[in-house]
Amino acid sequence: MSAAFELDPRLAGDSVFVADGPLSQVRLMDDTRFPWLLLVPRVAGVTEWIDLDGNQQRLLLAEINRASQVLRATPGVAKLNIGALGNVVSQLHVHLVGRHPGDPAWPGPVWGSGSAVRHAPEALAAAAAEWRSRLG
Repeated sequence: MSAAFELDPRLAGDSVFVADGPLSQVRLMDDTRFPWLLLVPRVAGVTEWIDLDGNQQRLLLAEINRASQVLRATPGVAKLNIGALGNVVSQLHVHLVGRHPGDPAWPGPVWGSGSAVRHAPEALAAAAAEWRSRLG
């Protein structure tokens, strides 16, 4: 029997569930400084893109494209940063971050640039609902 998908506790602690796509769980990072989504494939034990089979890779790419289009339509977003680093959290997850000149980390990466500015609980729930609606 294969292992069940489990979300890494660090991802769960830093983000909130938005929706399930065909392959991935879509999550919103709890940081008001950036419009920032995560895609986490619901495949147990996957740490690298190459661990996915061809069909899963195509599904993930389609999900990245869809979420990126919605993110790019967000007011103020001038640039998209897309990355799957995995140096701290090895579970495969893809970051989609909307950026613009003058944002708190511009022009550098968002990682290691100050501390996250968390949403109030009600605001986080509202933001997740808004992203859920936008992603359809």
